[in-house]
Amino acid sequence: MPTFPEVPFATTLFIRDHCLCLHLQRATRIVARRFDDALRPLDLTNGQFSLLISLNRPGPARLGSVADLLGMDRTTLTAALKALERRGLVRIAIDPEDRRGRLLTLTRAGKVLIAKAVPIWKDTHGDIEAELRKEAPDLLRGDLLALAKTVCERPTAATPRCA
Repeated sequence: MPTFPEVPFATTLFIRDHCLCLHLQRATRIVARRFDDALRPLDLTNGQFSLLISLNRPGPARLGSVADLLGMDRTTLTAALKALERRGLVRIAIDPEDRRGRLLTLTRAGKVLIAKAVPIWKDTHGDIEAELRKEAPDLLRGDLLALAKTVCERPTAATPRCA
C-alpha cells in the first residue's frame, strides 16, 4: 500500500485561523446572502445588481472594462449578461470600432429595476455597516482595495491582468 505524507491537524487549524482567502470567501458568502435576501422581491441577486449598477453610466460600456471592474473573466461575465439580456434588462451590441468587442447598455427596464433596487441596497448596506465599528467600513474598503491592487501587481496564471 502506498504511503503519503499526512498533513497534521494543527496545520488545518492554522489555515482555518489564518487563511485570507478562506476568510474573504466566508465573509463574501455571508454578505452576499444578506443582499440576495433583500433583493429577492425584485427577482435580483447581489451579483446581478452589481453587474447592472456597473452599466449605469452615460454611454455604453465595453465588456472588457466591466469584466475588469467586477473582477470577472469574460466568459463568466458573458453568461451573466445573457441572463439579463433575456430578461430585457441589458442590450449587448457589437462594437462598431472593434467588431470582436461588445458594448453593453442598460435598457429602460434595466434602469427601472436598478432604480427600485438602489434603496434596498442602501438600506441593506447601511445595516451591515452599522454592525461594524465606526471606522471599520472605510478601513475594510481600503484594505480590500489595497489587497486587490497588490495581487494585480503580481500577476500569475490565475490573475493574468487586473484593472
